[in-house]
Amino acid sequence: MEQGRLSRSDYRFMSVVWENEPLSSGQLAKLCYDELGWKKSTTYTMLKKLAEKGCLKNENSVVSSLVSKDEAQRLESEYVVDNTFAGSLPAFVAAFMNGRTLSGSEVEELRRLIEREDEK
Repeated sequence: MEQGRLSRSDYRFMSVVWENEPLSSGQLAKLCYDELGWKKSTTYTMLKKLAEKGCLKNENSVVSSLVSKDEAQRLESEYVVDNTFAGSLPAFVAAFMNGRTLSGSEVEELRRLIEREDEK
């Protein structure tokens, strides 16, 4: 995926693909109209753009992703941490947590994630 980033509209479009793939380009145009309010021409423009960007493929009018939702989210998260918090994950978490309260299960899930990383 080129530069590892999706714009907001790219991400919305890819979400439709991720939720329904594989699907025909015609089905995609209908879903984008129903879910995003996009005209057919807008959908096909986005389809071409994201295929050129290496995010999806359109073979024989069947559309499927080349980048998973998890990968796109990981790349975007890395970008935010690197460019907004100088690569500091603790600074990101501190900013994110400012004024928020975590449930016990969320705290436990975060502990498991940290422990899993610590074991590597």
